[in-house]
Amino acid sequence: MKQIAEELLQAGIEKVWTNEPLANHTTWRIGGPADLLIQPKDKDSLQAAFQIIHRHEIPWSVIGRGSNLLVRDRGIRGAVLKVAEGLSHCEFRGEEVCVGAGYSMIRLAMETGKMGLTGMEFAGGIPGTVGGAVYMNAGAHGSDLSRILIDAEILFENGERKVLTNEELSFSYRTSLLQQRKGIVVEARFRLHPGDRKEIAATLAANKERRRLTQPLQMPCAGSVFRNPPGDHAGRLIEAAGLKGYQIGGAQVSEKHSNFIVNCGGATATDVLTLIDYIRSTIHSKYGIDLHPEVLVVGEG
Repeated sequence: MKQIAEELLQAGIEKVWTNEPLANHTTWRIGGPADLLIQPKDKDSLQAAFQIIHRHEIPWSVIGRGSNLLVRDRGIRGAVLKVAEGLSHCEFRGEEVCVGAGYSMIRLAMETGKMGLTGMEFAGGIPGTVGGAVYMNAGAHGSDLSRILIDAEILFENGERKVLTNEELSFSYRTSLLQQRKGIVVEARFRLHPGDRKEIAATLAANKERRRLTQPLQMPCAGSVFRNPPGDHAGRLIEAAGLKGYQIGGAQVSEKHSNFIVNCGGATATDVLTLIDYIRSTIHSKYGIDLHPEVLVVGEG
């Protein structure tokens, strides 16, 4: 991998690590090493990195800011592309906004509000990037990305870069085409609408205060762990089952919000996965409901 790392550096890709602990790059602060971690600085360096990876036939995966992600304890073999600061452009075009995949969703919600554009308020508490949000059709407060996305530019595994429309991305609850067809979101385009700046700011402030009071934002976590089952809330079921505060190793069901698992210190991916399995079996035993994880689990155990 060192030789490939040198090749990447020579190609102008400035941030390349070998055997890098992914615990340093995830919001859970959990995860074993990546053989090769690459952070492209722009679209061209992403394409160049991808071509080098493809030429050497190295398996690859992609991360953003590491939220909604659990990396197993033995890490990830091959190359990991970190799409973050390098792809963080944002351009307003009237009621449309074109945003790089590495742009923060929270920042985007704030910036669109300052421009007097409404439709992005739901995203004010989503801790990840635009790319990750497109991948999983992220949502909150009764809305999601599919309601405002026009299209997204995707770099596919075969090296093809293609713009896919909202319809072509086949969005549904917390899913998209990209969970079936491997590709990297490069940028996305959203359509918003004129709104009152004060009302938008008030909505964002209220949502932020609600998160502060109800979510364990001061502890390492990855956001909601389970998808909500039809007609119910995963957090309500977990709390009703008496699992709030339940702990395995360093992983604990949050005392603030039962659909969050927090790293109390030294938690491993095995701790988290064991706790997830225990929660699922308990909820199925008590209520006959299958909870499905929302977090993406990657790497070797």
